[in-house]
Amino acid sequence: MAPSPLLAPLASSVREVLSGRADGQSEIARAIARPAGAPGWFEPGDAIWTVHGSVSTFVGGIRSLYLQALHPLALAGVDRHSSYRQDPFGRLQRTGAFIAATTFGSADLAQQTVDAVRQMHTRVKGTASDGRAYSAQDPRLLEWVHIALVDSMLSAYLHLGRDGSIDPDAYVADMAVVGRRMGVADPPETQDELAATFEGFRPELRLDDLVLRTHDFVTGAPLPIILRPGYRVLARAAWATQPEWALDMLGSTPRLGAVDIAAADAALRVLRVALVASPARLAGEARLAAADGSGAGA
Repeated sequence: MAPSPLLAPLASSVREVLSGRADGQSEIARAIARPAGAPGWFEPGDAIWTVHGSVSTFVGGIRSLYLQALHPLALAGVDRHSSYRQDPFGRLQRTGAFIAATTFGSADLAQQTVDAVRQMHTRVKGTASDGRAYSAQDPRLLEWVHIALVDSMLSAYLHLGRDGSIDPDAYVADMAVVGRRMGVADPPETQDELAATFEGFRPELRLDDLVLRTHDFVTGAPLPIILRPGYRVLARAAWATQPEWALDMLGSTPRLGAVDIAAADAALRVLRVALVASPARLAGEARLAAADGSGAGA
């Protein structure tokens, strides 16, 4: 499918926010394309490849931020050690690069990316406002961040993904591969295990002013003007598709949830036409195709 000239400004703005470049050809996309023929942790046809190559990840990413903020120790680490308020795009780009590298990159690139994040985590530690210590290396907190991301990306795809059917359990199992490399001791491998893990975390979750401020920031992210209306649509869908127990905890019952999801579906259809395909996924496909000796992606 050829890109639409009418949607070129939208596509450029989205790619600039996500990758720092209007053409989407970021440093990570170039790294994913090398070396020619090198296998990765995953390949085309795997559930994780399908989910993370979909524009539904826009909703999944927002939803994961809403959900992750409910754990006070995880939120303390983000609030005190992240520059997301001063540089929200930078943090978004780093998160996107991590997902892209571990999903579409070579095995070496995926491991290098995980190692870099784990090294960064050694500096994220302190004492929360309630006096409890926190550390980004804590396997329990790593597990919370992991399951919030897995559940959110999966939920978004099941509601809004249009790139083919997937086995939800296969996606959870694929993400468990990444989770273990990140230091999660025993990540869930099925939807049932994922749900059970959430149940085990619920007594640790809390709603306070910091959570509400964080949610407000996520909802009103300082995006370029051209992107703000569409982002609001996606944010409403991300909110409406949170787990029922999370919405109950937040005292929120989206009365127009179905409408919000339908509106997000329409917005993502436009994005799908504007963006055509994920540069990271295309780079991964090109690298793997080069295994036949054609030299593509070298």
